[in-house]
Amino acid sequence: MKSYDVAVIGSGPGGYVGAIRCAQLGLKTAIIEKYATLGGTCLNVGCIPSKALLDSSHHFEDAVKHFEEHGIDIPGEVKVNLEKMISRKQEVVDQTTGGIDFLMKKNNIDVYHGMGSFKDATHITIEGDETTEIEAKNSIIATGSKPASLPFIDIDKERIITSTEALKLKEVPKHLIIIGGGVIGLELGQVYRRLGAEVTIVEYMDRIIPTMDSGLSKELNKVFKKAKFSIAVSHKVKSVERKGDEVIVKAENKKGEDVEFKGDYCLVSVGRKPYTDGLNAEAAGVKLDDRGRVEVNEHLQTNVKNIYAIGDVVKGAMLAHKAEEEGVFVAETIAGQKPHIDYNLIPGVVYTWPEVASVGKTEEQLKEEGIEYKSGQFPMRALGRSRASMDTDGFVKILADKKTDEILGVHMIGARAADLIAEAVVAMEYRASAEDVARMSHAHPTYTEAVKEAALAATEDRALHV
Repeated sequence: MKSYDVAVIGSGPGGYVGAIRCAQLGLKTAIIEKYATLGGTCLNVGCIPSKALLDSSHHFEDAVKHFEEHGIDIPGEVKVNLEKMISRKQEVVDQTTGGIDFLMKKNNIDVYHGMGSFKDATHITIEGDETTEIEAKNSIIATGSKPASLPFIDIDKERIITSTEALKLKEVPKHLIIIGGGVIGLELGQVYRRLGAEVTIVEYMDRIIPTMDSGLSKELNKVFKKAKFSIAVSHKVKSVERKGDEVIVKAENKKGEDVEFKGDYCLVSVGRKPYTDGLNAEAAGVKLDDRGRVEVNEHLQTNVKNIYAIGDVVKGAMLAHKAEEEGVFVAETIAGQKPHIDYNLIPGVVYTWPEVASVGKTEEQLKEEGIEYKSGQFPMRALGRSRASMDTDGFVKILADKKTDEILGVHMIGARAADLIAEAVVAMEYRASAEDVARMSHAHPTYTEAVKEAALAATEDRALHV
């Protein structure tokens, strides 16, 4: 039987990054993955493939709607080759997951393919092509999450589907009904709307992206309406039924009236739930909470001192980059270091176009907490760079403490917001004031100038270009 300092169960972003950091710190490390490829949900059926389709569909939409305006004439009709688009997506996935294989070899990490389950707190059984048992001084549970559903919905993976099936459809839906107006539903909805599908979003809350700042939600709603999405908020779904190639979704609106939606596909996108099936956590004595998450303390340590858990399987936002930070945190903790994570400064991103990104407190949270703040906002349409690229939707908003001027939250929607948010994270990590950011030189013309201008707006309303 092989023995390891650390065994990582699950090879998603949290698991594989945690394994690499363990190896870097001189710990003998193994990683266990039940699927044939490494990378977990994010690389195989999540972040990476969805971005590949978003980029491909964005190119198509530009060709159809904007090339002529840019002085680019395309003879003949621009058509979608969905099979090729899906194939390219898979090539991106294969290349990315292959990169993880390389990193495991480079760092001398032993890879086991099969279902990993605890025999006890220091022994793990791996059921693959053959049964293997390993010993581990420490274990990291990084088993991630899977799509959640509603108890009355029968997901047949053909017409009533999850995000996994939505990434490999054989045809563009005529009418795609999406249950859930969060990140996954909006991103995949935009892919298929660009390709010609009619798209209806049915959301239980009173707005789309309900966990983000309400200003972002309002602006993205405006953009989606302009793109002819149907958006039904404050609707409680009561049933989803398939009749042949038709799906019927029945819901109740805020007035208590029954509403019916009919389409040829229904994407159930109501979030994700922790995945611990087959882990046999009880054999190791590891406790789960009432929502199926692994219980951990502030060191991400379970009630069993040599077993840790990270990523989607523990409390907090289900984000790949949060899992990565936690993977590094646990590796360094096991190695005797004293790492730190500020969960308030882990950004959230929606990869629609325009992109939406946020870090820190929302206005709603600051009001709820009774914190006095000031707000500075700058529209993307006022930037020369935005006009040059025809990406004029959106804004950057900076919230700063009214007394100290420290930046408390940054919320943006616009071109490349997913990249721009990193500037806000750096500023807030170093507890910068709005004045600090306002006095930094930003290259012209760039989208980042909107961050400087929003900081100026938050500092005595000094924005220069509005």
